[in-house]
Amino acid sequence: MNINYLVSSISRQPAKPREPHNLFKDTSKMESPTSDASLKEQLKSTFVGKTLDQVPTPSVILDLAKLETNCNGMLEATKKLGLLWRAHIKTHKTTELTRLQVGNDKSTPVNIVVSTIIEAENILPLLKEYQSKGRKVNVLFSFPLFPSAASRLADLSAQLGPDSISLMIDHPDQLVSAATIAHTTGAYPPLVFIKIDGGYHRAGVQPSPSFATGESTQGDSSHPSEVLIDAVLEAEKQNKCVLHGVYIHAGHSYGTRTDWAALGYLAQEFQICLDFAEAIRKRSPGHKLVLSVGATPTATTIQHPSIISSGDNNNNNNNGDSSVQKLKEFITAQSKRENPFSLEVHAGVYSTLDLQQLATHARDSSLLKADDIAISVLAEIASLYPSRGKNSTTEALINAGCLALGREPVTDKGSIPGVDYSGWGFLMPWGGNLTSNPTPGPDFPRVHPGWQVGKVSQEHGILVWDGKPEDEIPLQYGQRVRIWPNHSCIAGACFDWYLIVDSRSKGREDEVVDVWPRWRGW
Repeated sequence: MNINYLVSSISRQPAKPREPHNLFKDTSKMESPTSDASLKEQLKSTFVGKTLDQVPTPSVILDLAKLETNCNGMLEATKKLGLLWRAHIKTHKTTELTRLQVGNDKSTPVNIVVSTIIEAENILPLLKEYQSKGRKVNVLFSFPLFPSAASRLADLSAQLGPDSISLMIDHPDQLVSAATIAHTTGAYPPLVFIKIDGGYHRAGVQPSPSFATGESTQGDSSHPSEVLIDAVLEAEKQNKCVLHGVYIHAGHSYGTRTDWAALGYLAQEFQICLDFAEAIRKRSPGHKLVLSVGATPTATTIQHPSIISSGDNNNNNNNGDSSVQKLKEFITAQSKRENPFSLEVHAGVYSTLDLQQLATHARDSSLLKADDIAISVLAEIASLYPSRGKNSTTEALINAGCLALGREPVTDKGSIPGVDYSGWGFLMPWGGNLTSNPTPGPDFPRVHPGWQVGKVSQEHGILVWDGKPEDEIPLQYGQRVRIWPNHSCIAGACFDWYLIVDSRSKGREDEVVDVWPRWRGW
C-alpha cells in the first residue's frame, strides 16, 4: 500500500471548499504515516463522526451490523455441523473484516484463503496475534502455484512456522515451485490441496471418470488427474510437500435462480471430492485428507433450517428437502467412518453479499434479502436528462462508473433474454424521497422495478428508471445515492479504504464509525 500517496490524496484541499463538504480543514497537519496502523488512525481522525452527506464521493460503504450478521451466520452453522471453516478474504482485503470472518473462538483454527500474496503478507500481523493466543493458523494461496510466487510464500512460511501455508496444485509441473518453498532456508514443506474442476472450468484438474465408479488404481491410467495424484504423493515422499486435501469451487452455482437450488451443487461438490479422495487413498491407504468445498451460494446453504436444527423442524421451508437429506446423510456417514475425511467449507463474498448473490436465491428470503447486503457505493447526481430514457423517463448522471461499481453482470438466466435485471447496480432505498425506491424482492432478478444503473463507462454511471413513467421517483442535482453493486469484490477494488457505518445506531445510521484501509496489488 502506498501510504504517502494515500495520505496526500485525502489531504488535498478543494479549490473552493463549500460547507458541509469541506472535510479536510484539519488535514494540513497530517504527517506521512509510517505504518498501516498510523494510516488508519489518520483516516479515522478525518472521517469518523462525519455523516454520509459529508464525505467525498464516490466512496465505498460497509454496514457493520450486516457484516456481523452475515459472518456470524457462517460461524454458527459450521460449528453446529462440526465442519471446518475457511474464510476467503479476497472480497474485502482488510484486517478488520477478517477478524469477523474467523471469529473469536480460541478453540477453532484460523484458516483463511487468499487470492493474492499481498493479502497474506498484510494479514501476517493478525495471524501472529492469533498464534500468540494459541490458535493454529493456515493460509491457502488459492491461485494455482506459479514460479515467481515461491519466494514470497517461503518467507511467509518461515515467519508463521510449520503447516501454516497451503498451496493449490492442479498440474504436476507446479510441484517444482512447491519444492522451492520446502527447500528454502527457514521455510517448511507446504501443505497442498489438489484443485478439482467441478464443472466451472476456471481452474482445476478434471477428475478421471473412473473415480466415480471406484475403479481407479495406481498406474492404471494416464488421465491427468491420476498422473497428478501420483506426482503429489511422490513429492510428499520426498518431503517437498504434504498432501493436505482436495478443493473444489462451484462457481457455476452463481447461476441458480430458485430457493435452495444451490444445495444440489453443494452435494455434488462433496461427492466429487469424496470420489477423488477415495482414489488417493487407494494409492495411499489411510491418508488423512480434507475435503474443502464451497462458493458463497453453496456454502451458505448449510444454514438451511433443516440442516442446522436438531430433530424435526416443522416450521421451515420444504424447498431443497431432497438435497438436505443427502447432505445430512453425507455428513453423518463421514463422522461414522473409522478413518473419516475432514469436511471443510469455504466462502468469501457471503460477508458483504451483493446483487449476484441475491439473484442466486441460494437461501430463501428469510435468510437472503436485499437488506442483508452490507456494501454500497456512495455517489452524487451530477446531471439530469429529462425524457431521455425509456418511455420518456428521466436519466441521471452519477459520478460512479465501472471503476467504482465494476462491470460484472448478473448473468441473464431468464427464459426470455433481456427481461431479467441487466443493470450495473441498484439504488438502495436511502436518502429523502429515495427511501421509497423499490427494493429487489423474492422475484429478483426477473422483477426489478426502480432506479438502477443502466449504463457505465469509466467514471460515468447513468441511472435509469425501470417501471411506469407515472411512478418515477424524482431525482435532484447534487442528491446523494447509495448503490448496491453487482459484485462486491470488484466494486471495492479501486478504493483504498472502506467507510464503516452501523445501521443499529438509531438516528445515526449514516454516521461513519470507523475506516478500514484496504490492501491493493498482487
